[in-house]
Amino acid sequence: MKALFTLFIGALTLMGPALAQTGGVPASTNIPGQKYPQILPDNRVVFRVKAPDARKLQIDLMKKYDMVKDTSGFWTVTTDPVGEGFHYYSLIADGIAICDPASQTFYGMGRMASGIDIPDKDMDYYQPKNVPHGQVRSVNYYADMTRAWRRANVYTPPGYDENPKKRYPVLYLQHGSGEDETGWPTQGKMDFILDNLIAEGKATPMIVVMERGYATDPTRPASTTNGMAPNVFPELLVKEVIPMIDKSFRTLTDRDNRAMAGLSMGGFQTFQTTMTNLDKFAYIGGFSGAGRLQPGADVKQLYDGALADADAFNKKMKVVYVSIGTKEPERMYAGVKGFHEALDKAGIRHVYYESPGTLHEWQTWRRSLRQYASLIFKK
Repeated sequence: MKALFTLFIGALTLMGPALAQTGGVPASTNIPGQKYPQILPDNRVVFRVKAPDARKLQIDLMKKYDMVKDTSGFWTVTTDPVGEGFHYYSLIADGIAICDPASQTFYGMGRMASGIDIPDKDMDYYQPKNVPHGQVRSVNYYADMTRAWRRANVYTPPGYDENPKKRYPVLYLQHGSGEDETGWPTQGKMDFILDNLIAEGKATPMIVVMERGYATDPTRPASTTNGMAPNVFPELLVKEVIPMIDKSFRTLTDRDNRAMAGLSMGGFQTFQTTMTNLDKFAYIGGFSGAGRLQPGADVKQLYDGALADADAFNKKMKVVYVSIGTKEPERMYAGVKGFHEALDKAGIRHVYYESPGTLHEWQTWRRSLRQYASLIFKK
């Protein structure tokens, strides 16, 4: 009995301190079959990695955490409580940031990264349900402006292939800085959000187009201030992406059936694109990113005076939507809220939403899409 007890205690020691934690569940973003990372009931996260030859391991999740190695080569650490929602993270091995081999990878932070989704109490709206589902299709096309092949992800709503005569309105939905066209369908769960809204009768069936928000025209010179080629994506969207989508899919092609929205960088691109093409868009949405307004500036002077006549603008635009998370960095929060207040002062009709308790991350933007999608394309 003494020998068995000694063996049991030795096994616990080899399994590492992480297993002393109770009540944890594997993260939904883990590779199938992997038990770690684990999320504890208080939203702390336990990481466990086997790397017997590493000299130092850290987890970079909101801040850096030093991992501790046991005698069997397993490194473990338990983080502070992490806010609800999706967060990118890295495993830092001897000073080099890499992906956690136990996690799925996501394009964010300007590279492939690991990610963890901390469950939200109000997460039912982006879960897959037993309802009709749309499809996310990958579309490759050649762009004359960039002289290169590009890819768009396109969501077609439930029933799209069943009625070949039916046409649909279109939402152009953009990602943030360091992300790409995979962000909304992967990290953002946009297809489940739309599927569920449509099934509940809360959203009009629509096509959603997600493109990479970076584009350069090789014929245009680089900036003399930063040496970078200008990003011509807003022009590319209007001149090439929209015609390509209208040709390839059964779309309703008038402005009253075309919307654009985006998060962070994509929100700024949305306002840059739509406000200078009001003949092509009737709906605008900026999630954690909208108009850029310098302190003391008059919002009516933006976008070549597109907002100068509030009455005319309000009659033309069907929905203008601005949102921000209440725990976003102060500068971002103040900037978006300040833009909202400037629109109010100018008499520009719009919807303003603050996502309670969320940071500059996907939970803010999932909530924003849920609300925005329920507002657009209403008769």
